[in-house]
Amino acid sequence: MKQLFFFIVLAGAGLGPALAQQEKAAPDEMASRYKATKPYKATKEFLYAGTFSERGSKGLYVLEFDRTHQSLKEIQVFSGGKDPNFVALHPGGHFLYAVFSEGVEKKAAGTGRRMGSVSSFSIDPLTGALTRINEQSSEGGGPAHVSVDPKGRFVYVSNYGGGNFAVYPIKEDGSLGAPSDVIKDQGSGPMPEQEGPHVHCVIPSADGRYIYSSDLGIDEILIYKVTDSGKMLPAEVPYVKSPPGAGPRHFAIDRDGRFAFSAEEFHSTITSYRVDPSNGALVAMEHLDMLPKERKPRNSDTDIHLSPDGKFLYASNSGAKGLAVFSIDSLTGKLQRVEDVYTEGLFPRNFCLDKSGAYVFVANRDTDNIAVFKRNSRTGRLSFTGQTIKVPMVVSLQHLANAGR
Repeated sequence: MKQLFFFIVLAGAGLGPALAQQEKAAPDEMASRYKATKPYKATKEFLYAGTFSERGSKGLYVLEFDRTHQSLKEIQVFSGGKDPNFVALHPGGHFLYAVFSEGVEKKAAGTGRRMGSVSSFSIDPLTGALTRINEQSSEGGGPAHVSVDPKGRFVYVSNYGGGNFAVYPIKEDGSLGAPSDVIKDQGSGPMPEQEGPHVHCVIPSADGRYIYSSDLGIDEILIYKVTDSGKMLPAEVPYVKSPPGAGPRHFAIDRDGRFAFSAEEFHSTITSYRVDPSNGALVAMEHLDMLPKERKPRNSDTDIHLSPDGKFLYASNSGAKGLAVFSIDSLTGKLQRVEDVYTEGLFPRNFCLDKSGAYVFVANRDTDNIAVFKRNSRTGRLSFTGQTIKVPMVVSLQHLANAGR
């Protein structure tokens, strides 16, 4: 199960193809780590979109979001690599990170095929344009996800094909150092797709003290304590088991660190957890069907996110072509279904909320489009704005907004 992604970069007047191909030399390996203290201040809003490199997709796309007209416009495409994959923003908003299915000349053990790679990009503060800084091996095949430590210390890359994840220190200029740790899982599950470990995402806690690694192949969410050196230590309670054959794919944890939620691909279910603040352990609370009772198409859960205020949970159903919306009880963490929304396209592989929580952007992979939805912050309900934009094989989205919006 590979994931390939492209970015859309916003460029101002006069930014042409040459800018899209800009790269600069790798920085000094001894540079100190970047510490995110100042908020990012852009003059516009941007949507960075990852894609599979098929059906005419050209690279990493960047879009500009016009809040007044609720519309998206393509500004730039960065084409410097094969099969760009999942994308993630640095918490300071100055840098972006992307995984590629192939990259540096490093072979995966026993396969003869090149490993994936992860690249760092600087973001122009005026135009949103991307410039590649450096590249590292992903240390495994089929990278499927990238995330960033909330303190801006590390990047985490999940290798679905390799069954492992790698940790990279972030330097002062946003570049990535050599991996500080690489952790390989062991085991299998009862489904045909679970012949071995398949790490699908690594998500840090809001305070950065712990990471949660969802391994779809072994039905486990593994928990690690993060050290300042970039070495990951098994937590006091090192994992939680998902139901057999469920396939934990994506994971979300609230900003207060009280509740967490796992989207389970094969069962089309969500398991909610209470988080123990003393050690990061997960205690299962409930197990819910992602699909409404009247609709049972062939389906898989693909993505899951919380609203900025933590009051609502959103999860995408690929087969049902929709987003499931749930309210979250602030005291118990229990979920209550609010509605199911058609995403105006097929196979909603990924989606994101803008930082204010006013909009939801949905990547519909099989119909090559991004759809824009307005969100009611009080009810959590979504309404289609009528705005879409064509992006071939779009599978990953990240929104970057003006400070204070």
